[in-house]
Amino acid sequence: MAAPSIHALRRSESPAGRRAVAVLYPCYRRQRADSLAAFLAVTNVATNMPPLPEIAALAALLTTLAALILFTRERIPLEASALFVLLLLALGAYLFPLSRGTENFDLTAVLNGFGNQALVAIVCLMVCAKALEQSGALNGVARALASIWGRYPRLAFLITMLVAAVLSMFMNNTPIVAMLLPLLVSVAMRTGIDASRILMPVGYSTIIGGMATTIGTSTNLLVVGIAADLGLRQFGMFDFALPAAAAAAVSIPFLWLIAPRLLPKRTTPLADTSPRVFDAVLQIDEDSRVNGKTLAETLELAGHKTQILKVERGEGLFVVRLPTLTLHVGDRLHVRDTRDKLLDLEETLGTRLYTPGTATADDETPAFSAPDQQVAEVVVTSSSPLRGRKLSEMHLLARYNLVAIALHRPKSSSDPLQLEGARLQAADVLLVQGPSSSIQQLKNTGYLMVLDGTLELPPSHRGTRALAIMVAVVAAAATGWLPIALAAALGAGAMLLTGCLRWQRAAEALDVRIILLIVAALAMGKSLSVSGAAGYLADVFVYMTGSMSVAMQVSLLMLSMALLTEIVTNNAAAAIGTPIAFAIALAQGADPEPFVLAVLFGGNMSFMTPMGYQTNLLVMSAGGYRFSDFIRVGLPLQVLVWLSLSWALAVVYQL
Repeated sequence: MAAPSIHALRRSESPAGRRAVAVLYPCYRRQRADSLAAFLAVTNVATNMPPLPEIAALAALLTTLAALILFTRERIPLEASALFVLLLLALGAYLFPLSRGTENFDLTAVLNGFGNQALVAIVCLMVCAKALEQSGALNGVARALASIWGRYPRLAFLITMLVAAVLSMFMNNTPIVAMLLPLLVSVAMRTGIDASRILMPVGYSTIIGGMATTIGTSTNLLVVGIAADLGLRQFGMFDFALPAAAAAAVSIPFLWLIAPRLLPKRTTPLADTSPRVFDAVLQIDEDSRVNGKTLAETLELAGHKTQILKVERGEGLFVVRLPTLTLHVGDRLHVRDTRDKLLDLEETLGTRLYTPGTATADDETPAFSAPDQQVAEVVVTSSSPLRGRKLSEMHLLARYNLVAIALHRPKSSSDPLQLEGARLQAADVLLVQGPSSSIQQLKNTGYLMVLDGTLELPPSHRGTRALAIMVAVVAAAATGWLPIALAAALGAGAMLLTGCLRWQRAAEALDVRIILLIVAALAMGKSLSVSGAAGYLADVFVYMTGSMSVAMQVSLLMLSMALLTEIVTNNAAAAIGTPIAFAIALAQGADPEPFVLAVLFGGNMSFMTPMGYQTNLLVMSAGGYRFSDFIRVGLPLQVLVWLSLSWALAVVYQL
């Protein structure tokens, strides 16, 4: 039988029912009151959620989301994605201009990104960095490191990381890594050290060093410039060096002592001491010893040490390899062998190693006619300008009077490569021929990774001038005597006027992808700020973290930026995150500097994926790493850097 309800008891006339009501009804009222209070509390929380923003802010958020998705698509060139986003924002700003206070988002505001001081500084510093490469200004550093590696390899490993970190404070880290990789690979081959255990830590050390100054990375310059436009004071050269030093004090020892133990041994394409097998073509001319001989006689002359894979007679026409086949002028023998055996075969048969599209047998170019002929190997890395090009499109090599005469492709099939149409891939190795001075010049530039078996880097007077100019640029910006953009512009001009960099090479220093990406990112940041989208995201962040301390909010913002920059480019993440960070600080009356620095540091923390940073891709190709290797070392490094920077910002700003 069911128990009577409280309302039934209240209607009861019996004395027992009245006594039960006197005892139970107050409890019932308290229970109802507690339930009502809980309901009102939930309702109050729901009503405190930030309301949805206006249509303009929603459009800005959707455009930013679409841009981030585009930037992650490897099949679409980054510059194409950036240009599309920029044109979309320009069209939207022209048709639907916005205004908020003193800020405007119109066509002029979008195109002003091309004249932004941060972009000017970045472009001019690219020119300065190119001049340092071309002039061999860092060759002295490389020679000193090479001498230490020969005697004290473990200590030299630490010194190399420290030098790389310090250099990255004042110049782009990509040329630094490009300079150090051939050196480290050559040292590893001589000392027996596993190159894959040291390349990744050195690459990471340049990222950590780049965090310390305003000119260390393009991300730093971008964040500092956007923050200044939003009303924050202009950061000085070393204003955030102390938190970066705290992160380096924890991460460098980790990279030195622990990271090499976490990395498995990999067979690197550069440090492979086994003889590489190249695909090559031997062209027969009138003076060749095998002109008029049969294929069987040719093999006998070669000592039967080389297999002739194909015989080409005319462009793209191949004849059957019969022993009685007679060879004529113009025939091309497709062979595969090691570097030394190919050179011996060229001399034995009186033929010439030939790559289709680069030269003909009758060319009197320095690559063939110079008395000091030398052969070297050029490694195609993930970021190499040779990647994706055909052998007939080697204009960069022709500029140095060099020609490609053979191609090695790791793990290639037994079938010969179609050299005429083969496009170069990462980890391919080209065998190039030309004057020794040209090979040394190409090696000194750091533009391509050249392995010629030497560590010799000659001193350069132009390098001394370039280094002096760079020191003057840093000093002028660090002391506040000149704005960073003006100091960098004057430095770039001085590099060109003093001959440290040729005018025709200055254009090579400019990365169109970075320029378009920065302009598009600046426009996206402007649209988020003026439309109110940044304020809405800031309100959501404050709502979700309202119970946290400011120090925890700064730490969480930094972690969010670090994860975002692993997916999209760091410049895009920083340009989008800076106005949001500024709005978060204003929403709760806090100092915006630690929030802005959280974006800056988070935008540089690209450790867990090879796509996170350009130097990661360079190191991945050179060291033969896998994606999992970056997780293996990058994840604990990311945690260490994040925790140390969070602590340092809390201490410095007394959060």
